Amino acid sequence: MAGTGGRPGVFPTLLYADAKAAIRQLTEGLGFTELSVYETEGGMVLHAELVQGGGAVMIGSRGRGGLFDAVMKDAGPAGVYVAVDDVDAHHQRAVEHGVEILMPPTDQDHGSRDYMARDTEGNVWSFGTYAPQTGV
Repeated sequence: MAGTGGRPGVFPTLLYADAKAAIRQLTEGLGFTELSVYETEGGMVLHAELVQGGGAVMIGSRGRGGLFDAVMKDAGPAGVYVAVDDVDAHHQRAVEHGVEILMPPTDQDHGSRDYMARDTEGNVWSFGTYAPQTGV
């Protein structure tokens, strides 16, 4: 297996009908930082990278063309888990930005404290204190 130099090796990749709205919600409401956004001349998001903590997610626009867009055409919403240091503060930020909350911060039997939210296009995001051990 190739090394990643300490970088994450798994990147959830999501396509949105309105990728710009998704980027706004993820950065403003859910605390991601925009690393890069590549657009067509018409303003369609070809590829965007958003980071939070030690992880990242890649985002693009549905209908942009190409093989990935074609195979994702009928794909359903995804679920993504993100480890955060302060679940309650993160949740409060999401609430303040009008993010749909599916479950408030809750202590779990396995020791994590987490909450769930739904983004503008139905993907479910969980934010919690549990960070899987990757052996890296």
